[in-house]
Amino acid sequence: MNSYLKKLIFMFFVLILFNSFVLAENKQTPIKFGSVAMDIPAIMHKRLTPLTEYLSKELNRPIILKLSPNMGDAINAIAESQVDFAYLTPVAYLKSHEQGNTRIVAKTLTNKKPYFQLMVVVRNDSPVKTIEDLVGKSFAFGDKRALLQQSVVVGSGIKIENFSKYDFLGHYDNIVRGVLNRDYDAGILKDTKAIKWKNKGIRIIYASPELPPYNITASKNIDNKLFNKIQKAFTKLDINNPKHQMVVKSLSNKYDGFIETTDADYDVVRELIKPFSK
Repeated sequence: MNSYLKKLIFMFFVLILFNSFVLAENKQTPIKFGSVAMDIPAIMHKRLTPLTEYLSKELNRPIILKLSPNMGDAINAIAESQVDFAYLTPVAYLKSHEQGNTRIVAKTLTNKKPYFQLMVVVRNDSPVKTIEDLVGKSFAFGDKRALLQQSVVVGSGIKIENFSKYDFLGHYDNIVRGVLNRDYDAGILKDTKAIKWKNKGIRIIYASPELPPYNITASKNIDNKLFNKIQKAFTKLDINNPKHQMVVKSLSNKYDGFIETTDADYDVVRELIKPFSK
């Protein structure tokens, strides 16, 4: 065997070893999954853990869950590729897309519907019957960066400056407690939270139009191959499969799964929050 042939064989084996190393490395490289903390961190971690375990098996990669304490941090995390994909509110997706050219992967199905609503609530024993009755009353919002909440309230027919006071309490659970404890006359909740507390001390006085829901968003650094794998993993979740049902219902008892979506589906939210985005 001449020296040239030996070199070729040597280079061939080096190439195989190198490719094997790269494949093994990629297989084990963790994928970072971010989320807005819609509930307190401990609850959000509990809700998302079955999903991360499912995704780890589907993608054959470790999944690291990275919760953000507020919407601003969650937006920055995905826009700056600190996480690879994230569970976001509609506005958080739009802001991350604007800042970091993120791509939307899928949207949630709630009670088999691809939309959600925001609802203005009061205590059961409150004299408030309509939105107009809230003039001069106190109001509880969630995250200050949740522009959709403010947009929906203004769209309902009352100006924010007409409240006697208003505060941003962060999580929906804080809003429920604030209203029930009489710290605030009214507040705004996601439909699933409002319905959960309906007839348990909370009364709904206004529901927003149908809005595109929470979603899964991917960083701009995710290549098409991984993007497609992530999308497939979410959209294949079947509520009729007991194992899949546990994953979906852990995230929200009202969810039925995920479906594909497009950026254009969120144009209605873009228009709604435009006056608040300046």
